[in-house]
Amino acid sequence: MSKPLTRLLVALAALLAVLLPGAPAFAHNALAEATPAKGATVKKAPTSVKLRFLQKLNPDYTTITVSGSSGKVDASDPEVDGKTGSVTFDALPNGAYTVAYRVVSEDGHTVQGSYKFTVADPAASSSESTEPTPAPDESLVAVDPPATSATASAPAADLASSSGDDGGSGNSALWITLAVIVVGLLGLGGFLFARHRRAG
Repeated sequence: MSKPLTRLLVALAALLAVLLPGAPAFAHNALAEATPAKGATVKKAPTSVKLRFLQKLNPDYTTITVSGSSGKVDASDPEVDGKTGSVTFDALPNGAYTVAYRVVSEDGHTVQGSYKFTVADPAASSSESTEPTPAPDESLVAVDPPATSATASAPAADLASSSGDDGGSGNSALWITLAVIVVGLLGLGGFLFARHRRAG
């Protein structure tokens, strides 16, 4: 075998050694584009998340969730259109959010990952600062009247019970006093009667 042919075969073998291990990776799916984008700070509160992948998705095995500081966002079931998966929800308040996804592509390979974005909508922040103010006033109006009536009824019950106790104790003291007087009179009468008999 000539030297030029040997060198050519060695070069082809080296090229195959480099390319073949990477071939399965090229066949796997991957996230190509996201809206909102990874690490983005959006000025308008989004109402959806859209993820586009390199290959078509299997609708039965596509999961997309959005979570914030208060927990998981109440979103729709994922909708799949070819290579794109999306979920919709109400406009997000300002804050940091995490998008997590798990998809299965045509080759059956599972791809999962996550990324973060931030909402900084001036309109959303101003509306949130004014909404909570009426709530405490409404709750106070509903709670105060029962508390006042309960407080007013408590002294009335105490006065009724105390007046009843005083009447009972007054009657008992009167009967005891009368009994003492009767016993005293009977004793005095007996003493005088006995003294009179001795004198006679």
